[in-house]
Amino acid sequence: MMPYILIVLAVVARLLVHPFNFTPIGGIGLFAGAWCPPRIAWVLPLVALLLSDIITGLYNPVVMVFVYLGFLSGPLFGWLLLSRRRSLPRFGLAVMLAAVSFFVVSNFGMWLSGIGPYPPTVAGLFECYVAGLPFLRVSLIGDLFYGGLLFVAAELAQKLIANYGGRGLAAG
Repeated sequence: MMPYILIVLAVVARLLVHPFNFTPIGGIGLFAGAWCPPRIAWVLPLVALLLSDIITGLYNPVVMVFVYLGFLSGPLFGWLLLSRRRSLPRFGLAVMLAAVSFFVVSNFGMWLSGIGPYPPTVAGLFECYVAGLPFLRVSLIGDLFYGGLLFVAAELAQKLIANYGGRGLAAG
């Protein structure tokens, strides 16, 4: 049930007015990598992204491929850093690595697509990365916000289940 809830959360949040790159997709990817079986963790952010892209409108196919590839860094770093042991420093490192990886991959796709004002040179690629830095900052904040919400909610749910088990909350 949890993957479906996360997909709906991602689609709804992407449909709301928000700054570019302040979306739950990165945080959901990190969370899925830490909490879900790998076959679900890799698919979850991509399905959420695809459904919301279908609703909001598809865009340049080259850019889309690289955006989708970039979002696979969330489940990867969630699995590598958070699936066995979770802590605030590990979460912060996972967020940073996933956001920077997404930034590098997606901006490379933007430059490669040729649709932006960046010439097909090394200088043009550098220019593309520099122009994308404000979006990296927003991605980091979005991943921290949404990822933090999901991890805190999951930890609280685990504690409630451990404390109250099958007795229900009212019996506590």
